[in-house]
Amino acid sequence: MRNRSTDDLTEELMASASIDAYLRGNAEIFSDQDITEHLAQLYERQTLSKAALARRSAMSEVYLHQVFSGRRNPSRDRLLCLCIGMEVSLEETQQLLKQAAYAPLYPKQRREAIIAYGISHGMTLQQVNDKLFAEGEKTLY
Repeated sequence: MRNRSTDDLTEELMASASIDAYLRGNAEIFSDQDITEHLAQLYERQTLSKAALARRSAMSEVYLHQVFSGRRNPSRDRLLCLCIGMEVSLEETQQLLKQAAYAPLYPKQRREAIIAYGISHGMTLQQVNDKLFAEGEKTLY
């Protein structure tokens, strides 16, 4: 099956005679990968320890291990901190946000634009936070 856009799926959903028909007809598109699995896949590419990742992501090691084990669900900002700490791409960050049922970064909002720029340009979490603070925006932690 071809990769269908969100707009196409929304149109199909609204035109569907029943939700059951839509769910059955689109079963293969629904993501069954857990956010912890996705985080684990992203972490596997890393050369740093989880202790170092916790420091780079401005969170405790205990909290980080709870997130990776699935016992805690990180907030959107905490998930962004993890993405910045792991230096994942903006595209991977957006995918992870969507998978966690959070809104992707929206560049029409100042705060979101600063965060997206920081991710795409390899800024550290401290650098992103400093820029957010300097611009009078809420910091990530």
